[in-house]
Formats: sequence, C-alpha cells, structure tokens
Amino acid sequence: MRLSDLKLKKSKEKKRVGRGGKKGKTSGRGMNGQKSRSGARIRPAERDLIKKIPKLRGYRFNPIKKKPYVLNLKTLKEKFSEGDLVSFDSLKEKGLIDGIKSKRHKIKILGNGEIDFALNISSRIMLSDSALKKIEKSGGKIIEEKE
Repeated sequence: MRLSDLKLKKSKEKKRVGRGGKKGKTSGRGMNGQKSRSGARIRPAERDLIKKIPKLRGYRFNPIKKKPYVLNLKTLKEKFSEGDLVSFDSLKEKGLIDGIKSKRHKIKILGNGEIDFALNISSRIMLSDSALKKIEKSGGKIIEEKE
C-alpha cells in the first residue's frame, strides 16, 4: 500500500429539500398540501381543545393572605397551668411564638390533644370548633382583651 493508493471516504451529502434545483417539481416532498410546505407541523389535538375553551376575563388575582400561626391544645397543656390567661404576651413569654413580632399577626388554637384544666383564652386568639368545645368542657372561658 502506498500513499497514492489512499482515497478519502466521501460522506453522503445531506438532502436539502424544498430549495428548487435538481430535485424537480415537488423537491422530494411528494404532492402539494400542508405536509409539503416548509416548517409543516400538524397541530396537536390538545391545542384545538384549548382554543375551544372561552377566555377568562376580569380580575383574577388572589392576594396571598397571611396564614395564622397554629398551636395545639397539647402544647398549651404542657406550658400552661390551671387558670392561666393565654394571650399574645403569655405565648411569647413561654416561647411558643418566637418568630412573630407584632400583635396583629393571627394565632389559632387547634383541638389536637386533650386538656383537663380550665384555661382563660384571650378573645384576640382564634379557636377551632373542636378546641372551643374542649376548652369550655374543661371549664375555661374566653376573656375580652383590650388592645
């Protein structure tokens, strides 16, 4: 074998369709119509379904509401004793609501757990129905607190 015997391997040229010239009448794209055009893609059925749905109009912005800070009855049972007042200040003193800075933030007590002594709850603290029933059953009251 000599250097003069070596030949380059020719790579097959990519067929460039739809540009006139050598390919003739339809340039290798079959007949006329949607599929013979450049960039032809058939529209998916989902798009037709989306197009049929009426446009929603008007103001649809839902503002992000602050969710209340949630406490359970079992945590109150651990931290409070008979006849204590559960208010924003007392919860902060006991370390149950460290991250909350202002009194305007909502606090809600849920009914998970049992309570067997009377607690006085500030009227500014929200209660779930089950928590309210359990507190009233144990002899607790809701006390009106001034701001």
